[in-house]
Amino acid sequence: MEIDYEEKAFYDILDSVSKQYGFDYDKEKMRDLAREIKKIVDNTARFPDYNDREDIKAQLKMEIIVKLHEYGYPPIKQDDVYKNVLEQAGNF
Repeated sequence: MEIDYEEKAFYDILDSVSKQYGFDYDKEKMRDLAREIKKIVDNTARFPDYNDREDIKAQLKMEIIVKLHEYGYPPIKQDDVYKNVLEQAGNF
């Protein structure tokens, strides 16, 4: 797949959510989206206190939601999809 371990974690959650909610999504686009989400998380994690600051966590969520929207993921409106992806980002 040509992605690293951390990108694979995001890919897996995107894939799992698409199966859970019964929609198809292009695997290459999913791989690219996983890379983009990892970049967003890495950029946020450079702040030493990012996990304690609500403003930084809110910015992270917004950037991920915008990126998901840019990639047309999910192709159906489903708030739980965003929640699952954002939980994975928080765990990462």
